[in-house]
Amino acid sequence: MVVDGRVVGEIGPGLCCLVGVTHGDDQDNALKLAAKLWHLRIFADENGHMNRSVAEVGGEVLVVSQFTLYGDTRKGRRPSFVAAAAPEEAAGLIDELVAELQRLGATVAIGSFGAHMAVELTNDGPVTLMVEV
Repeated sequence: MVVDGRVVGEIGPGLCCLVGVTHGDDQDNALKLAAKLWHLRIFADENGHMNRSVAEVGGEVLVVSQFTLYGDTRKGRRPSFVAAAAPEEAAGLIDELVAELQRLGATVAIGSFGAHMAVELTNDGPVTLMVEV
């Protein structure tokens, strides 16, 4: 992940997590999401079945705050972001998510909250999930 021409967050194989925070999300949501991401069995085992977690495969986690996930495009031609939490609220919960992932044993990289970031990823396989807690 690049901000102003410099790399601020980078991982090897693992999870790229685009995280949106909405009104009503709290510390409990952040802790549950961290556990869910760390233990979600979506990596291939020796038989090619999605049966291993990022924890089991020794993967890393990139956390990218993404308020635009709550963009509502049902009306008009411009998305509404009223469902996204205020930046100060979201930043604290993203920090809590990252801290909990680290407590669980994850190597975590993060972006720069609120910055214009260039995120590059290699999607190795057909797995893209929306995870809610």
